[in-house]
Amino acid sequence: MKKPLSIALLVALGACAPTYRPQPIDVTRYHLGAPLERTTVAVEPMANTDSFGPEYQAYSDAVRAELERLGYVQSVSSTPSGYIAAVAFRRTSKGAFKEPPPVTIGVGGGSFSGGRRGGGVGVGGDVGFGIGGKVRELYQTELWVQLRRRSDNTTVWEGRAQSGSVGGTDPDQPAVAAARMAKALFKDFPGESGITITVK
Repeated sequence: MKKPLSIALLVALGACAPTYRPQPIDVTRYHLGAPLERTTVAVEPMANTDSFGPEYQAYSDAVRAELERLGYVQSVSSTPSGYIAAVAFRRTSKGAFKEPPPVTIGVGGGSFSGGRRGGGVGVGGDVGFGIGGKVRELYQTELWVQLRRRSDNTTVWEGRAQSGSVGGTDPDQPAVAAARMAKALFKDFPGESGITITVK
């Protein structure tokens, strides 16, 4: 007697898509130790910085928002500002990895028996394999800000923030990443000079 081969495709949807938390931000600041006057400021791109892309605009806007929170007033074009806040950022690829597949398919084997003189072959078992799973890029992003006195072009405060992210995820979106990094950079402004802190 022959039995038809039975194949059951079991789709396991229980596996959830990975979630990615924002990574800690390392922040280092340098300054002269003198009180910083809360006066007018103009936010400008640092030399050799591409200021035309939407990503730069996101970081520039985030720095401007933090300076306003600290009491600095954005200057109007007709009036020279007391300070210049020069902004630059860099986003560098650090490699890639493949996510675990969100869907697993299990194949259950059937059986066949028969043949001459009652002989038979039995086949059974389960095989599982994944479908999907994105290849994600890893990035390191750095934000620099120099606060310079316009009258003599002296840098009175400088800070750098850097953090990692997974490409294409919510924490990696330019507006989200820029706001987090600017907030970390200006945390407890002006901060302790020459000391690197980690902001979560």
